[in-house]
Amino acid sequence: MSHNVPNRNWSYPTAIKFGVGRIAELAEHAKSAGLTKPLLVTDKALAALPITAQALDVLEQAGMGRAVFSEVDPNPNEKNMADGIAVYRAGGHDGVICFGGGSALDLGKMIALMAGQRADLSVWDLEDIDDWWTRADAAKIAPVIAVPTTAGTGSEVGRAGVLTNSATHKKKIIFHPRLMPVVTICDPALTVGMPRFITAGTGMDALAHCLEAYSSPFYHPMSQGIALEGMRLVFENLPKVYDNPGDLDARAHMMSAAAMGAVAFQKGLGAIHSLSHPIGAVYNTHHGTTNAVVMPMVLEFNRHAIEDRITAAAAYLGIEGGFAGFHDAIMELRAKLAIPANLSAMGVQYGDLDMLTEMALEDPSCGGNPIPMTRENTRALFDACM
Repeated sequence: MSHNVPNRNWSYPTAIKFGVGRIAELAEHAKSAGLTKPLLVTDKALAALPITAQALDVLEQAGMGRAVFSEVDPNPNEKNMADGIAVYRAGGHDGVICFGGGSALDLGKMIALMAGQRADLSVWDLEDIDDWWTRADAAKIAPVIAVPTTAGTGSEVGRAGVLTNSATHKKKIIFHPRLMPVVTICDPALTVGMPRFITAGTGMDALAHCLEAYSSPFYHPMSQGIALEGMRLVFENLPKVYDNPGDLDARAHMMSAAAMGAVAFQKGLGAIHSLSHPIGAVYNTHHGTTNAVVMPMVLEFNRHAIEDRITAAAAYLGIEGGFAGFHDAIMELRAKLAIPANLSAMGVQYGDLDMLTEMALEDPSCGGNPIPMTRENTRALFDACM
């Protein structure tokens, strides 16, 4: 019998403890994961905040200490990782609690991955290419518990981390199946104190994940459905949390949307990410905000390949006017959230566009774009974003 359904390998995530106040359960979940002396990895800004002290109090009261590593750059690199590994080894830790936004979650995973590996294995040897992950000794990877404090990257349900090479300014996706957190605590109360521009940027990151996964040409109906509902949650709830940071119901829906985006992008990402990764690596811009800046231009770029699919999404989302209405809805959302109008407004220089084009074409997200990306059309897309 003839058929057109391709063979695909799928994976679905981890144990998620979802709900307001569940940070109080941190120590019991750490214990159930076999941890006795975890290292909490967070970022510099969060390290000083009450929510972090609260998490450390829970650990300390359970006899697990209150060790913290917070020297994490906004786009974490291998130097941050080496510093974290030194702290991990010196403290005799046996697991990592990743506490924060995408940067802290990604770096915490990298510390858990590399702290026990042999000295001659470089983290760059574990890039998400073919079966490179098999080079690592899986038994030496420390357990990870993820506690997101933003609603954006969805790294809390992923098996990879993004690390920037400080020498080449290239972002690399480092993958291993054991990087999937053993337990994830999604407590919407932890996201209430986010600065507004972080609420906006991380929320738009979740939308970018859902939109790109939904638009990707690969076959993955499970991710397709999750991406569609994730978009609905963002359109309905991101304006609410931006206007009223204390709206816990809307915060909860945004946390769901963030996790859904990362589950969905197993189906693929596209040009939004392959443009924003090099810009973030070279200019140190906020990842989600950069995604939001290029989103409408990429939507237009892909239009003839995705118009029918976006028209169907618009109908489900209650947006009138098909593809054009959907495009307008994104423009309205960007304006409401005070997202910069274009890349020039973010400080991107015309003289760098050829270099950024080459970097974008090397980015693995390229392969999931509905329109094949070439040097010519990618450079034109960068021009359209300026």
